[in-house]
Amino acid sequence: MLRDNYAYLLVCEKSKTAAILDPSEADPALNRIEQEGVNLDAILSTHHHRDHTGGNEGILAKHKVEVYGHKSDSARIHGLSRGVDEGDEVQVGEVKGKVLFVPGHTTGHVAYLFDNNLFCGDTLFTAGCGRLFEGTPEQMHASLTKLMALPDNTKIYCGHEYTESNLRFAMSLEPKNPKLASRFERVQGLRSRGASTVPSTLEEEKQTNPFLRWDSREIQASIKSSDPRARLDPVSVFAAVRKMKDAF
Repeated sequence: MLRDNYAYLLVCEKSKTAAILDPSEADPALNRIEQEGVNLDAILSTHHHRDHTGGNEGILAKHKVEVYGHKSDSARIHGLSRGVDEGDEVQVGEVKGKVLFVPGHTTGHVAYLFDNNLFCGDTLFTAGCGRLFEGTPEQMHASLTKLMALPDNTKIYCGHEYTESNLRFAMSLEPKNPKLASRFERVQGLRSRGASTVPSTLEEEKQTNPFLRWDSREIQASIKSSDPRARLDPVSVFAAVRKMKDAF
């Protein structure tokens, strides 16, 4: 949707009940719902930004459904009717998902975990993470640490197709990482064909995403070379990488 946004249609195959996650536009969502022949039951919002909720109004004009989002965002997410928080359950037909509270990009950001599929909006990107528009480095570091505790085979479905540019930045910090070089080459091939790079796996993110690699000696050295006085505790390394990416 839009230029590089992802929305996701989650379908319970048994009941043909569905939820749409982060629809930035109504028409593509409505067309896909009709095409799939499913009954829309809910809109799942990860956070309040318009490029994730812009389609809510148009969808609600055609489907009277529940809108889920963090309980603090009732005034910022159009149509919010079910405020959720850490540990709450979301049900799509017979399929149950779990809510994770992951602030940092915004103060009311959540992710939705269905089995080993993580829909994480703009908290964790493939090879990146969201800008700190409302939260602090400490909050985002804690949120990413929470996501890193999930199983390595967790599939990462994020909010944008930013992988290639994220990896270009990662290569500037950790050029000797062979897994990173290999991923960058693979992603360039996918993007040259217009193919999606999502989902990745949490294991791949741990190996190649600089925002999860605060223990990397090479990344720490890159930070020190730009600021010899930089502290190298995990939160400070994360904050320094985020600051460098903002200016990249």
